[in-house]
Amino acid sequence: MRATLKTQRTLLGRVWRDIQRKLGADQSQLKVVKATLRKVQRLLHQQRTDKNKLYSLHAPEVECIAKGKVRQPYEFGVKVSIATTHKEGLVVGIKSMPGNPYDGHTLPSAVAQIHALTQRAPKAVFVDRGYRGVEVPNVTIWRSGQKRDVTPSIKKAIHRRSAIEPAIGHIKNDGRLGRNWLKGELGDALHAMLCGAGHNLRMILRAIRLFYGQCFASQLQLIIVAIHQHLNGAQFNQLQSA
Repeated sequence: MRATLKTQRTLLGRVWRDIQRKLGADQSQLKVVKATLRKVQRLLHQQRTDKNKLYSLHAPEVECIAKGKVRQPYEFGVKVSIATTHKEGLVVGIKSMPGNPYDGHTLPSAVAQIHALTQRAPKAVFVDRGYRGVEVPNVTIWRSGQKRDVTPSIKKAIHRRSAIEPAIGHIKNDGRLGRNWLKGELGDALHAMLCGAGHNLRMILRAIRLFYGQCFASQLQLIIVAIHQHLNGAQFNQLQSA
């Protein structure tokens, strides 16, 4: 791996220096590729232990996010905060968080977005342990593993928080949140909002299909009962005539 990276760095450096030599006299063309050459120079000089490293030339806002999982230790992209209703699982807040902030620092802005979108401020939020040490005015925060002042009903509600994990998986896979085709930080924000809206639309359509399926089943059951009663009445009339 190190040998491959060294070879790629050497080839990139040669191309970069060759382009600089050829464009040295032509200032008009140099202005066109100046931004790209600056990114290439940053890529060549960055070290493994540097912070705010450049991972992509076409998307310099991409960051390395530590997942802490064996199957996927790291992800490359932008952190997204997702808030759903406690029972139904509808997305009431979804927001991109550039800069890879600490999870707890994203909670106040997430609560503010919920209030702006729904015109209602949440009274209580249920989060994981990554949100320790964060307080939001007029909002009760319950964390996974919390023991103090936890009643049986609150304990059940805290366990319900894990229902957002499969919702995140559906948004990333079915809703295409895992791959963003829009450019820049604004594209990241728009893409996240569209994925959240698409998740809500899929849930609403699923509920409509279930409702009409139940209506059809109940009507079919009434028809079967009516046919059964009609057949029984016809048999009774035949017995009377006999």
